[in-house]
Amino acid sequence: MDNADVDLNLLAALDVLLAEGSVTGAARRLGLSTSAMSRTLTRLRAATGDPLLVRAGRGLVPTPRAAELRDRVHELARDVQAVLRPQITDVDASSLDLTFTIRVSEAFLEFLSGPVVTAVTQAAPRICLRFVAKPNKDARPLREGLIDLEIGVLGTSAPEIRTQLLFHDRLVGVARIGHPLLGTVVTPENYAACNHVVASKEGDTVEPIDAALQRLGLKRVIRVVVPGYPDAMRIARQSDLVAAVPRSCLGNTMACDHAATVGLAAFEIPLPVPEFKISAMWHPRMDADPAHRWLRDTVMSVCRAAYPRRRD
Repeated sequence: MDNADVDLNLLAALDVLLAEGSVTGAARRLGLSTSAMSRTLTRLRAATGDPLLVRAGRGLVPTPRAAELRDRVHELARDVQAVLRPQITDVDASSLDLTFTIRVSEAFLEFLSGPVVTAVTQAAPRICLRFVAKPNKDARPLREGLIDLEIGVLGTSAPEIRTQLLFHDRLVGVARIGHPLLGTVVTPENYAACNHVVASKEGDTVEPIDAALQRLGLKRVIRVVVPGYPDAMRIARQSDLVAAVPRSCLGNTMACDHAATVGLAAFEIPLPVPEFKISAMWHPRMDADPAHRWLRDTVMSVCRAAYPRRRD
């Protein structure tokens, strides 16, 4: 193929085909018919001189050449999109017509997504916010451009990721109003003696609380493990189990009477449990992008207004 005949649309198509590993999936993602996608694959095979995807049972698998090209093609496709995208120097938020993907915890969705959506859509009504779950702290989605911004506890091992502290948080205890524990002075002993509900995505119940109790020769009884803090609060409200949740889950300057906190009372956990930091994270390649900068400034302003940082 002569260089003058190179069709850059084929690069984008190859990127999606290698990511999906399926003609049908690639067609759906690109908004094409399956037959059109099949013809594109035929053109790609002719251009590269390799079958790229071959039949294996009822599916397709990449050839060694395709596997070798996958990451390189993805990088090239992303670079081409960046080069061909007009550079915005002065952002007019009202004219932005973009989709931003933000990775957050279930607790963020429960307590802060509303104020964030309001702030963003009031200034930029054509923007689409796509919130996705945060199953772990893997930095790969940030590196690969699959997500634009992440809000949560630091934990990534990727040194290049940009971070900005939003606020400090700490664990507090919650129990239903009228729980017997609330009518006493909460001590490590009577706290440990309660039945507990624990929030853990991986099902791992080892926490700083357990380590602190162990140093005192105590151990709490965990009866229920749930994926997120809102689930733990819901169960605590409807039972005699107690939960430990971030202080940020119990209200903020924008939602001090959130429905999730109704029927619950908070108490200080009588143990030396360390604070933790909630931060915004993004990849450095987005540092100078004006639209991304506007997005993260807006999101960070909402978070900081909801939970003002203490002055040390």
